[in-house]
Amino acid sequence: MTPWTLYAVVVAGLLGLVVGSFLNVVAYRVPAHISLTRESRCPRCDTAIPPWQNVPVVSWLALGGRCAACGAPISPRYPLVEAITGVAFAVVTWGTITRGADSAAAPSTDTWALTAVTAAYLYFAAISIVLTLIDLDTHRLPNSIVLPSYVVAGILFAVAALAGGDASALLRAGVGMVVLYTFYALLRAIRPGGMGGGDVKLAGVIGIHLGWIGWGALAVGSFAAFLLGGVFGIGLLLAHRAGRKTAIPFGPWMILGAWLGIIVGQPVGQWYVNLFIGA
Repeated sequence: MTPWTLYAVVVAGLLGLVVGSFLNVVAYRVPAHISLTRESRCPRCDTAIPPWQNVPVVSWLALGGRCAACGAPISPRYPLVEAITGVAFAVVTWGTITRGADSAAAPSTDTWALTAVTAAYLYFAAISIVLTLIDLDTHRLPNSIVLPSYVVAGILFAVAALAGGDASALLRAGVGMVVLYTFYALLRAIRPGGMGGGDVKLAGVIGIHLGWIGWGALAVGSFAAFLLGGVFGIGLLLAHRAGRKTAIPFGPWMILGAWLGIIVGQPVGQWYVNLFIGA
């Protein structure tokens, strides 16, 4: 890892801790229709939380996981989400840079393209975490988070394509969006109760990020969602934790499948193609 890459990864990790703290707020307030600009307060005693008690992870540890005013326990989910977001930001930054930059001590010549792509996947990492939390809590994928993601991804990938001269990647991203959105929309039309409208909208966002990487990523990421979700559902049935009509949020599996496609989709897709070529 070059010094510049190490610096970027550390900065991204620290940024992720701060973003993770904000994601906790979003995951709680958006479904409850509470303003995101309201100051943080203890849900039990309603005491305002000062900034020095809002430092990601550190404040929770220093306070012993309890409110400083009333002593009410603070869920460990808060520092866990902050830590996971920090690690996710660091890993995404490292992966994006090592994939798109030269092995030199300074950024590659396509600095703007690399920056835009990194920002796109950091944003996708952030919404992946917060949408997973919300879907697990409420079985909903809010439009206020999903729909703006089309605009953010479109702008960032367009900048990357213009700066790096990679129009084919932008075209793949557009095709991925249309194909995955249409596929999920057809599934919902065939069986309305089996697929939510939020899943359909999220599918388009996922298609953009998978398509930008390549066709292998798009295929593997799309298939992995159904494979993982199906295995989980069968596991619940066998364990008698759910019935055939039990509603299981599918958004987290779509997101997990997407990240598998982003990370290993291209090599897995190439391996699958080589099986036929070799035959």
